[in-house]
Amino acid sequence: REVRFELDSDEVVIPVSELKFAWRAPLDWSYPMQPKVLSLRSPGTNCEQETAYAFEMAGGRPQLVHINQLMERPELTREFQILCIPGGFSYGDDIAAGRILASQFQLHLRDFLEEFRATQKLVLGICNGFQVLIKTGMLVPPDQNGLPVTLTWNNNGHYTCQWVTLRTGQQHCVFLRDLGTIYLPIAHAEGRFVVRDAATLDSMAAAHQLALRYVNADGSNGEVPYPNNPNGSDDNIAGICDPTGCVFGLMPHPERYVEATQHPRWTREGLDRQPDGLKLFRNAIAYFA
Repeated sequence: REVRFELDSDEVVIPVSELKFAWRAPLDWSYPMQPKVLSLRSPGTNCEQETAYAFEMAGGRPQLVHINQLMERPELTREFQILCIPGGFSYGDDIAAGRILASQFQLHLRDFLEEFRATQKLVLGICNGFQVLIKTGMLVPPDQNGLPVTLTWNNNGHYTCQWVTLRTGQQHCVFLRDLGTIYLPIAHAEGRFVVRDAATLDSMAAAHQLALRYVNADGSNGEVPYPNNPNGSDDNIAGICDPTGCVFGLMPHPERYVEATQHPRWTREGLDRQPDGLKLFRNAIAYFA
């Protein structure tokens, strides 16, 4: 069987067996509005290209913007509907992972970030971007004793790179709607999510902020030992959102699973479903439909 497309009066024929690999989102702009996505660059960031590509596949219009450009013209944020802080090692993770970039946000861009969030636009932080969002206080604000949550060194004491099974929480987080159990890669050394005390965890749960957890391969989420919980995070937490559900940070890398061939067992399992990472980006674009 074959599928036929007409592109600028030229006919394109693709066998059904190859369609899942040949398809690209630009063939079908199904959303009435193509949200503009700011994929942030900074010294040491190394995932901005892949992240922009993922948003483009999902139907967005990404643009790479350097942090220096943004600090010179903070009003640029008003031209975008989604802000993404990609993964990598911003400023070499000197002092602490994400600390310097977070300080630049706090010193130069705080008012514009608050305006961005107040207008119910979306903010996504992936891996190092999650570390940045934590340190800016955008996800959980500081109190008189400082930040009640942090991301610190993995329990195993070293950089860990593998795939993990995850389960989404309630449907409060825009990026995770209708995802259920997903499978994504992680790659980090400082990804262990730690809370100050049980009261902090309870407060976040009540506000529906505990958006994403590591689970065992069979989907169970009671005791989740290493390597299923790859870093020892409290309550197996892999990602959290702010109380609005519009600001989301996670340690796994959804941009690294937006095509079936990126799955480590795509041939053995004969995968033909939509990649889990792409679903997350599609949710972000669909939010503006």
